[in-house]
Amino acid sequence: MKHFLPLLTLAALVSTAGAQTAQDILKRVDSAQKSAKDVSFRLTGSASLESQAQKIDLTVRSIPAQGVARIQFNAPDALADNIVVADRNEVRQYLFLTNQITVTPIKKATAQAGLGGLDFTRLSNVSDLLGDYTVRLLGTTTSGGNKVYQLEATPKNSGDKARVWITEAGWRPTRIQFLGSGNRVLADLNVSNYRVNSGLTVAGLKTLPKDAQVIRQ
Repeated sequence: MKHFLPLLTLAALVSTAGAQTAQDILKRVDSAQKSAKDVSFRLTGSASLESQAQKIDLTVRSIPAQGVARIQFNAPDALADNIVVADRNEVRQYLFLTNQITVTPIKKATAQAGLGGLDFTRLSNVSDLLGDYTVRLLGTTTSGGNKVYQLEATPKNSGDKARVWITEAGWRPTRIQFLGSGNRVLADLNVSNYRVNSGLTVAGLKTLPKDAQVIRQ
């Protein structure tokens, strides 16, 4: 998978009658993100990686205005305790087992910042990610008294189709799916523990073990 849509970090810009199109919803998501000083959430579920289903469990913390995101893995086992720190210039990936930090320019990092081609570096900006997709509104449901919008995103170039559920309660994603050929589900992920303005700092997000070996790519 060439893009890992998340969540990724997702107010109102149109009438109070509610969002009517995918573009209206994306504007609200973008506005909610821009008004947040920092965003954090947990992403859990499963994905087909290396030809088999694997558990996914990671935490994303970001400061959208600074373009800085930190992703820390709990699962799958191959990535447990690994950390990815991305900014507008580079991606720094800490490998727990080898105590190494690989530093990669952002333009080269997409296929290397996750596992099996999943791009974990763009999870903190759903609106930015969706710039690479043609997005349409599939339908609307209600959960807990709030409307939930299901969007389908088709890549403009190559890659996998994605479906994203957006709640009007905070205009943020609650669920993400990636679909392969024949609409086969490649990943099904839930967003939880969503928090904004918890006092995150750029220095804190970028902190990695000082004794790790640094390898520049």
